[in-house]
Amino acid sequence: MDSSSSSPLSNSLNHTNKITQTMSYLLTTLFAIAISVAVAAVLYRPEPFQPVQFPSGDLTHRTANAPAVNPRMLIGWEVVAEGEVDGPEDLAYDKRRRLIYTGCEDGWIKRVTVNDSVGDSVVENWVNTGGRPLGLALEKNGELIVADATLGLVRVTQEKGKQTKVEILADEHDGLKFNLTDGVDVGKDGTIYFTDASYKYNLKDFYYDIVEGEPHGRFMSYNPATKNVTLLARNLYFANGVAVAPDQKFVVYCETVKRRCRKYYLQGSKKGRIGEFCPDLPGMPDNIHYVGKGQYFIGMSTSVTPERGLLLKYPFLRKSAAKFAKYFRRPKVEKNGGVLVVNLEGKQTEHYYEPQLSLISSGIKVEDYIYCGSLSYPFILRVNVKQYPALPLP
Repeated sequence: MDSSSSSPLSNSLNHTNKITQTMSYLLTTLFAIAISVAVAAVLYRPEPFQPVQFPSGDLTHRTANAPAVNPRMLIGWEVVAEGEVDGPEDLAYDKRRRLIYTGCEDGWIKRVTVNDSVGDSVVENWVNTGGRPLGLALEKNGELIVADATLGLVRVTQEKGKQTKVEILADEHDGLKFNLTDGVDVGKDGTIYFTDASYKYNLKDFYYDIVEGEPHGRFMSYNPATKNVTLLARNLYFANGVAVAPDQKFVVYCETVKRRCRKYYLQGSKKGRIGEFCPDLPGMPDNIHYVGKGQYFIGMSTSVTPERGLLLKYPFLRKSAAKFAKYFRRPKVEKNGGVLVVNLEGKQTEHYYEPQLSLISSGIKVEDYIYCGSLSYPFILRVNVKQYPALPLP
């Protein structure tokens, strides 16, 4: 028999191999099509989250910078209450008692003693609101006002020898519920000023509000005497921190997505009007505190990054990022978190930050230290600014 001629078995095997290859190709093609269809279905199926183009001019590309910086604030940093506070988002200092109040992810408001050595700090589980406490402010009589992301505007009182009381002051305005009560401060006349970052999204879904491109935030006041809530500003892009000016002439509120802080006039010919306080910030602001000596401290969650710039510019990228966050994890595009210092006129004077830090949400001054809160870290960070100051730029 001629060995070069094909046998019936050989022909059968070749035919079978061709069929197998064809089937393999078809299955691979079908699998690729199925994956593409599934991805398209995830990306394009109707959902409440629908990113839109930001209005022209709403997102500035200008960035102002402080004349003095410390770009490596982790050099010389110390950790306070490590492992005892989870997501200490805001900080309020009681100078008389030398206590720092902070609200944590598990609902606890904790009190941390201020000591020369961080090892001597004591953490007390003071009260659990049953929600998620964010912004904090102390009233003149020592009662604590809380912007609770879940409950709304809350007052915590503790009379001597009595149990701590958690009271919900307000949770809606004109029938529209607060969905992410965020920043708060108290005027000398007792008026409480606060923000609802978003009436559409809660804290768990805050990322969607930031990248959707729609303004769901509100800035409001609460009158303790009448118990009335007054709407001061609406259609804000993630309304955040609040600070009353020391002379009580205006109150500052932060607008995170727009990288700016604005002021609402409380007195004078501009009463009831809104003006700029510090625009074109070098990143996204969170809480703001007046810390004395003509200084406001602004917690900066992130600097301006190319990745975030692209996300905010293109709705389809924001939609993809949001889907990725929903089914996998949120893309991390934050860096250079820290604290920005501005003066009474809103002019930047100093900036403390670190490339490795992100989601720094608040900063306060206690003696020679900056204490920083965050939305995600399990500790409070502090830096001695006398030993590690911000230095003038060359």
